Amino acid sequence: MTRKLINDCFIHDRDRLRHGDAIALLKSRLSCVVGSERVTIDRAHGRVLAVAAVATSPVPAHTNAAVDGYAFAASDAPTASTVGLVVAGRAAAGRTLATSVPPQSAARIFTGAVVPDGCDTVAMQEDCERFTEAGVDRVRIPPGLKRGANVRNAGEDVVAGSTLIGAGSVLRPQVVAALVSIGLADAAVFKRLRVAILSSGDEVIAPGQPLALGQVYDANAPMLEGLVRAAGADVHRIGIVGDTAAALEHGLATAAQAYDVVITSGGASQGEEDHLVRSLDRLGKRHLWQLAIKPGRPMAFGQIGDCVVIGLPGNPVAVFVCFLMYVFPMLRALGGASWSEPRRWMLPAAFEVSSRKPGRREFWRGTLVEHAGAMAVDKFARDGSGLISGLRAADGLIDVSEDTAAVRTGDPVPFIPFSEFGILA
Repeated sequence: MTRKLINDCFIHDRDRLRHGDAIALLKSRLSCVVGSERVTIDRAHGRVLAVAAVATSPVPAHTNAAVDGYAFAASDAPTASTVGLVVAGRAAAGRTLATSVPPQSAARIFTGAVVPDGCDTVAMQEDCERFTEAGVDRVRIPPGLKRGANVRNAGEDVVAGSTLIGAGSVLRPQVVAALVSIGLADAAVFKRLRVAILSSGDEVIAPGQPLALGQVYDANAPMLEGLVRAAGADVHRIGIVGDTAAALEHGLATAAQAYDVVITSGGASQGEEDHLVRSLDRLGKRHLWQLAIKPGRPMAFGQIGDCVVIGLPGNPVAVFVCFLMYVFPMLRALGGASWSEPRRWMLPAAFEVSSRKPGRREFWRGTLVEHAGAMAVDKFARDGSGLISGLRAADGLIDVSEDTAAVRTGDPVPFIPFSEFGILA
């Protein structure tokens, strides 16, 4: 049975929650809200495994050769390197040698072929000397090979009975290959989370229309659509609503009946034309609002029934940053995946900030550069949350802690590459 949201899954009305507290809260309280289904393995890429995959047989299933060459018994090494061994058969992948290889003999073998009985070592063909002596086909094998050289033992990759992939794992291409290696033709995965994107603002218009004075194109919606897909969810843009409580509440109520998550952009602050927080209070329950971060402070989380509502700011940089740091792991968790905390790489700063306001977490746009002969990170010169150019130039985010008072050139700073969220350069 699919778990539903609980009404107290967030702490209510805490003033400007710190980043770490918000992450810990979300991580501990959010759970999967979707059911599962079985899909064929070719449709499993990017899905979240719902039931752990257990290996019913070892991988490799048989002891086999890692190279083309000659299989022999290591105990015959002295003879093998002097007078040579009799070539007693041939083993290829899918065509095993039916008979055991006798002592003082070797078998011609190819990569992936089952190592014949009587053999425990494989010599690479380019290191061997094949010759005929007295009408007998022989091979001279170089000295020094250790027992088991160039042999892949049965079960050395996966042991029978072991859990290969745990539930909650995202099925990357290499993980799908691992599932196929244990013989799975299909897999139980969580259904994709259904996410709606709702833009708000009288000044916001769709692209393709003429731009009047004071208007802006809705850059947030297509950006969010791509980000939601990167998080593994299905997404639908449901349009733009004006700056009235009635319009917003109609849009939210309608979307909440059809989707698991509704993400809005704009109207999440405290101005007279910002209706999200009050509308959410009237329609459902607001659990978290105002974070001690920059950009993205006026961000709201709540629910209408069992639908999660995420209210993002209106400026594109704030939308992008808030999505990566909070919404991305939320969508993963709601969709059945394990919580995905991005890794930070400590890199020297190729910039300097003489002083900054303490007490809030900041996320600066960072670009990878070479500095003093090593990899470093530079900061985008301008911090405006409406500057999409900063996102275009960046390779990731510089994570600046609440107590950082200044950054000097060469100081190690935590850098989160966009690749942590599946966003490639």
